[in-house]
Amino acid sequence: MVNRRPRPGRGPRALRQWVDDLTAPREGVEPIRSGTLTKVVGIWAVGRAVNFLLIWLFFEISRLADLGFGPHGIHVRHFLTFLTGWDADHYLSIAEVGYPVRLPIEGGVVQENDWAFLPVLPFIERTVHDLTGVDAGVVGVFVSVAASLGATLALFLLLREVTTPSAAWWGMVLFTFAPLSFVFVLAYAESLFLFLTFTALLLTLRRKYLWVLPIGVLAAYTRPGILALALALGIVFVVRWLRRSADPFPWRERISLAATGLAIAVAGLSWTWIADLVTGEPQAYLRTEMAWWVPLVGEGAFVPLTPWFRFFGTYLGVFGILFVLAVMAAFAWWMFSRPVRRLGLVVVAFAASYGLYLFGVFLPQQSTFRLMMPLSPLLGDERFSATRNRRQWLLLGSLALQVVAVFLLWTIGYP
Repeated sequence: MVNRRPRPGRGPRALRQWVDDLTAPREGVEPIRSGTLTKVVGIWAVGRAVNFLLIWLFFEISRLADLGFGPHGIHVRHFLTFLTGWDADHYLSIAEVGYPVRLPIEGGVVQENDWAFLPVLPFIERTVHDLTGVDAGVVGVFVSVAASLGATLALFLLLREVTTPSAAWWGMVLFTFAPLSFVFVLAYAESLFLFLTFTALLLTLRRKYLWVLPIGVLAAYTRPGILALALALGIVFVVRWLRRSADPFPWRERISLAATGLAIAVAGLSWTWIADLVTGEPQAYLRTEMAWWVPLVGEGAFVPLTPWFRFFGTYLGVFGILFVLAVMAAFAWWMFSRPVRRLGLVVVAFAASYGLYLFGVFLPQQSTFRLMMPLSPLLGDERFSATRNRRQWLLLGSLALQVVAVFLLWTIGYP
């Protein structure tokens, strides 16, 4: 009688195939030709020109028609003021006077305040202003625009190492002209965070793990979301450990990857401890973030993995719950689809981690579209650029939606 080893079930086989696809050599990857990066810079410049043009047009319409800016009807008379509204106001306030040592509390509920915004961009604005005398708002806009160039180049270089030249190129183009790309010319921290994040992913892909550490820590104090990178590094560590017989995982890389992931995780959590320490209020940062939730879903305790159910359940009842489940299923299907698996372990681990992060801690609202921008490496999915018609329609659709976004999510509504 022949003893046969039990065959793994369908689930384990599918998971093993998924991991094998993630770690297989990338198909269609080619070296970057001379002059390609210059063309990328040219596309970036056109994208920023489109951003400035659209925002300037809506500014002029608002000014000439004497319309109020945003839902509060504030009259804006200067273009720089138009570029430094909403979150940029908070960054400029921090640059000028720092963080409040006491939280604004009314009826036991923490009100919206500057602790929701991290310090790297305000520090740059204040430092450059003190050294040069340049208006801090101008500094913020310049940093945003310059960092968007870094983010565009880093994303393109990342995609060129995991997919075909065509898919990488069009992923970069769609990122450049994305509906929410207008934030790249505002005094926001988005561009800087994306630049740091994409650079960290590129270095992770090249297994330069210790180089990721300072970049990840800096990103942790730029804007929320870096915990997703820490989780992604943990996933990379586990997969490399399990595959160490097929893909050597030297002790030097083990230690540097583990140390980098842990350091970034600590940095990502530390702002909550700093806010508690300075203000003397328990859960100061969490309660500050939830101050923006109150107008939408009312007061209530924060429970991880429930904000999306809470929001859509409030407005759509059981249909909202079903909608969230459908979104989760669609995202999981996308992550497991073969074209996404071909983007490799680093990209997929980060995208899955960041998707979990958004679902786990953020309440869906207008800013959700902006918060989804770190998922841009998924634009390397070859299905986005499979045909000429698809590429054209996606580009035209992005430009049309950018017009809508500048109007609805900046000029007259909350961003």
